[in-house]
Amino acid sequence: MVQEYLELDAFAGLFVFTSCRRDRVKILYRDRDGFAVRSKRLKEGSYAVPFGDGAGERRREITAQELGALLSGIDLSTARRPKRYRRADI
Repeated sequence: MVQEYLELDAFAGLFVFTSCRRDRVKILYRDRDGFAVRSKRLKEGSYAVPFGDGAGERRREITAQELGALLSGIDLSTARRPKRYRRADI
């Protein structure tokens, strides 16, 4: 599925899949001696997956922090990051 549908290298990362109802998440990753799949299912509600509802968006890259927020139940579309101090380049 990763190679044919997403057109990506299955050996090059961590892949997150959701069910149509968005109440289940499966994570495919490469382990030391092969591939492993972890899954998580919600008893109530659904995950706020940051993907478009249309069929046009098949894949999207997210950060490790976004994945942690997703699995914790945080809706990334309404979350906002506060301003942080940035040192001016000299």
